[in-house]
Amino acid sequence: MSLERRLAELIAEVSEGAVGAEEALAGEHSLSALGLTSLARIRLVDAIEDVFGVDVDLGAGPSAELSTAERVGDLAAAVAGLLERGS
Repeated sequence: MSLERRLAELIAEVSEGAVGAEEALAGEHSLSALGLTSLARIRLVDAIEDVFGVDVDLGAGPSAELSTAERVGDLAAAVAGLLERGS
């Protein structure tokens, strides 16, 4: 499974279905426009930490991108960066 696909599935889970995985992957609209709330973003960061075994520091560095990314591709790039750094 691709990183983008897994992140899209996580988005669907944390948003309790408000944002579908396919909608998120399509990238036609920003995640905020699709209905991803600030609470769902916090849940997403927690899920990313659990699923990928990374530590996310939203205050600095590449991790900060996770809380503001509006496209699955941007999220995937940030997670890939964390994985490469071994965070």
